[in-house]
Amino acid sequence: MSLRKLLLRLSGYLGAAGPPRRQWWCSGAPDTISSVVSRRAHSSRSPAHWNQVVSEAEKIVGYPASFMSLRCLLSDELSNIAMQVRKLVGTQHPLLTTARGLVHDSRHNLQLRGLVVLLISKAAGPSAEKSSCQNYDVVSGIYSCQRSLAEITELIHTALLVHRGIVNLSELQSSDGPLKDMQFGNKIAILSGDFLLANACNGLALLQNTKVVELLASALKDLVQGVYQENSALAKEHSITDDIGMSTWKEQTFLSHCALLAKSCQAAMELAKHGAEVQDMAFQYGKHMAMSHKAQEKGRLNYTKLRETIKAGKGVTSAIDLCRYHGNKALEALESFPPSEARSALENIVFAVTRFS
Repeated sequence: MSLRKLLLRLSGYLGAAGPPRRQWWCSGAPDTISSVVSRRAHSSRSPAHWNQVVSEAEKIVGYPASFMSLRCLLSDELSNIAMQVRKLVGTQHPLLTTARGLVHDSRHNLQLRGLVVLLISKAAGPSAEKSSCQNYDVVSGIYSCQRSLAEITELIHTALLVHRGIVNLSELQSSDGPLKDMQFGNKIAILSGDFLLANACNGLALLQNTKVVELLASALKDLVQGVYQENSALAKEHSITDDIGMSTWKEQTFLSHCALLAKSCQAAMELAKHGAEVQDMAFQYGKHMAMSHKAQEKGRLNYTKLRETIKAGKGVTSAIDLCRYHGNKALEALESFPPSEARSALENIVFAVTRFS
């Protein structure tokens, strides 16, 4: 399949997510219910500790992760859209929350996906092939094409968050705001999300690597499919302990929350011409780190059902065990990479994600 056809397919996936819910919830910095990762000891996880872990990681890769999508966010086109978003002030449109998080909430909007892509790129280093990214500059041990990939990953994630700001107008309440304002908010969410995705597609084309485009296109397809499945489960008020089954929950969680990071980590290895084994270990780290992050009870909760599962002694224990399992699997994948500051930073991220205090 040609690069042009792949990019066209990539840009078309967001329109296949099905009807919107009243509000889509997005996660911020990790806040899990897990105790210590069983294999290794580490310090207490708190907001201050998490920020310290990320700050140290940013020093290793060369610049703050929050700068990754800054060029796009400060473009004239998006600046004009941002001016229009001001009209939504006073309403409950979720696009306002998303916009505030992108420009203000540094504590909860750390761009973890791009940072992980940069760290694993540096941890792997250059491949033995002489043709490895010869036309790209290297800064802090990371190829410029890998930095571009990290930015693209964040742009895709941000586009999904913005598109998740679309509300179901048929479920509006009087406290949400005037109907015309909510309709306007939906239009802005669609427009700005499409703009970010278009920039991501353009960046992918400039990388001139068909396999990388295939990986990111399949990740976006997974995201759309996972979000659709997640909507269906939420409509039935399912949780981890419900009858949908753990395997089904894992499948839809991977699709909607883990595929982008896992396949971006693999793509970073492809750009440096690493072999299949290294690419798979990068994929496994991204997958299991994201799964451990997601194995928590947060978002839209049925508190009556939550109290019942806590009393039964099953829900919290299951989530803790799941966090430990995926955290350990992520650490196992890192053992294939040589010891380095970047590898240690990736381990510390796992420790921070899987610690609850």
